[in-house]
Amino acid sequence: MAQKAIREYDGKAIFARHWNEYFDGFHYGFKSVLVSSGDELREKAKEHGFEWLNQEPLVAKPDMLFGKRGKNDLVLFRVEKPGDVTLEDAAKWIDEKQSHDVTLLSGEKGHLTHFIVEPFTPHTQEQEYYISATTVGEDDVLFMSAEGGMEVEEGWDEKVNEVHIPINMPDADMEKMVKSHIPADIPDENKTAFASFAIQFFKFYRDMNFAYLEINPIVMLDGGEMAILDLVARLDDTAGFMMKDAWGDIEFPTAFGMEDMSDEEKAIAEADSKSGASLKLTILNPMGRIWTMVAGGGASVVYADTIADFAGVEDLANYGEYSGGPTTGETKFYAETIFDLMTRYDDPRGKVLIIGGAIANFTDVAKTFTGIIQAFEIYADKLKEHKTKIYVRRGGPNYEKGLKDIKEAADRLGLYIEVYGPETHVTDIVRMALEK
Repeated sequence: MAQKAIREYDGKAIFARHWNEYFDGFHYGFKSVLVSSGDELREKAKEHGFEWLNQEPLVAKPDMLFGKRGKNDLVLFRVEKPGDVTLEDAAKWIDEKQSHDVTLLSGEKGHLTHFIVEPFTPHTQEQEYYISATTVGEDDVLFMSAEGGMEVEEGWDEKVNEVHIPINMPDADMEKMVKSHIPADIPDENKTAFASFAIQFFKFYRDMNFAYLEINPIVMLDGGEMAILDLVARLDDTAGFMMKDAWGDIEFPTAFGMEDMSDEEKAIAEADSKSGASLKLTILNPMGRIWTMVAGGGASVVYADTIADFAGVEDLANYGEYSGGPTTGETKFYAETIFDLMTRYDDPRGKVLIIGGAIANFTDVAKTFTGIIQAFEIYADKLKEHKTKIYVRRGGPNYEKGLKDIKEAADRLGLYIEVYGPETHVTDIVRMALEK
């Protein structure tokens, strides 16, 4: 499956186009505009059908294929006076954000060019829910939570229910399975409505050939009114020939910041756009001594901070992650890219490779480590030439086999390696590596 990300605006437009066909008993009042400047927003407000831009309080944010916009302070929303953003406020904010490059917390840097503007939706936190669907292996997987918003990733295992749905499962069986997995902490008075919406959401996801579809949060208001506050979507572009009418005039934009990326960063970003997994790479110092292959976005931050504390930022060569259940082939490609970069420049002290991560939820550690082993076999001689020392810490499904396999492969190839499981603190390998 070739996956391509689309803008939030286009994802919501697909919902609006097919809402009455799929979502019986619910209403979605699609009000949204995509603009590239404050003047374009002002002009849009003069058009018939867009009077609401002058009449309702607004929310504005970039629409450029990156998440965590709230944490990056890239959402125009006044906490002290919710709903107090006017058309002119939004136009000026867009022009201000467009006036300079932006660096995200994840390290990507680029210019903001597209913004989505919508009415502010008054609601309580209790009305926010999380729902998403994607493909994992041979199954589709539906994720549901009674808690939506920026913090849903915190304590994912406890908050989110997963429903694995085989592709050929009859609708009646799928509906029973979804109903049996509705999160227990959804209020009783909303359980039936949420179950109905979740079933219809899954059918919509499947029929529209989405590869990934997430609403966070979906807000359930009185009278069946639904508000899609934030949306992330990727389409299976191999289905494009038969979905042209259903999707409408869809654009597949370049990921934020790719204009200034190196060839290697672009290659990883391209692989990420076609995968259900998460593959990220930012090169901080191509001549750096310490390189990382970290599984998990949160873990990547922790490892980067720990390395900076022990060795200083100047020795940290890269920042990134491979997570979300990448295939063996995807992991091999990611590892080959790292190994190629880290063996281009000499350092008399030698190189350090940290292969770390927390305890995986659904990533098969043995499968991903097979990809790393395959890359070892290609780059073993170069890694030895650069006196590379490798430190591994990992846990999760099949981690015992993964650790055993990578240790045996490194020993066979003559590579220095130390391997640790979840009994070792997540960042202890950084201390071990740098103290030595």
